[in-house]
Amino acid sequence: MPDQKCLEEYIRRIHKVQDYIEQHIGQSLSTTDLANAAGFSKYHFSRIFQGLLHEPIAHYMNRIRMERAQFLLAHRPDKNMTDIAYELGFSDSAVFSRAFKNYYGISPREYRMEYSKNCKDYYLLSEYNKNTAKKEWAGDPFPVAGRITIENLKEIQVAYVRHTGTYETLAKEYSGLIQTLLAFAKKQHLLLEGQNWVLAMYHDNPEFGVESQFRTSLCLTVPENVRVQEDSILGRMKLEGGLYAVGHFQIHQEQYKDAWNYMYQEWITGSGFVPRDYNPFEVYRNDPSANEKHIHEVDIYVPIEPIHF
Repeated sequence: MPDQKCLEEYIRRIHKVQDYIEQHIGQSLSTTDLANAAGFSKYHFSRIFQGLLHEPIAHYMNRIRMERAQFLLAHRPDKNMTDIAYELGFSDSAVFSRAFKNYYGISPREYRMEYSKNCKDYYLLSEYNKNTAKKEWAGDPFPVAGRITIENLKEIQVAYVRHTGTYETLAKEYSGLIQTLLAFAKKQHLLLEGQNWVLAMYHDNPEFGVESQFRTSLCLTVPENVRVQEDSILGRMKLEGGLYAVGHFQIHQEQYKDAWNYMYQEWITGSGFVPRDYNPFEVYRNDPSANEKHIHEVDIYVPIEPIHF
């Protein structure tokens, strides 16, 4: 049986590779680049990656690109095929189109047309905190509304622990993961009164991703001048700066999905903005167990940019 601490260190390094791929998705990435990001020998890296994630590295990168392509085709009508091809690291739109059709059995243009035609069915764009990826509206489509502000964030350092799997398993493991995050942060003296946010970042879009592979990072923001020592449990990354739509909500636990869908359906469609190609996240502003009605004060951050046609 492998040593647990050694296994955790290997997993942390694979998380670093996932972060690196996410940040450089539009570039040509070699095995050497990825092995260096993980701190492994290039001669062993591919086998280690496949052994831990049960997916070859080439398949993984292609899947991430194709899921990103689905999102851009569905929700970025301002981007043409050439824009999307270059953004995802393809040499031209023809190469992108062949890759997309090989993966999904339909061309990107056909997919965009079908999605646009069928969007009247009102599939939920976000099913965070749910164990199913898609569901049709039932009853009032927007039972929760929040106050929306536009904020320009600077890049933020975070320490994190990561969960890979469905949101159902995340819900079961959430408390333990947060406790682990805070305990390891305390050991490194990262907990600074009034200076930390606790948040959950969602790396995969539940509308398009593989549910068993959803990645969620539970994070603690740390001032830039404070050093985060990565170890077998704790990772370090940066939250991307830029424009965010911030939904400020006071909700019950079961209303998270309604808050997300208010952001992505009701608000953004008439806002003059489109989702920027980065990860959304939730910032938790209170301890729900400390109030009688168990109200959650949460801010939902959706990365955005002005829409241009």
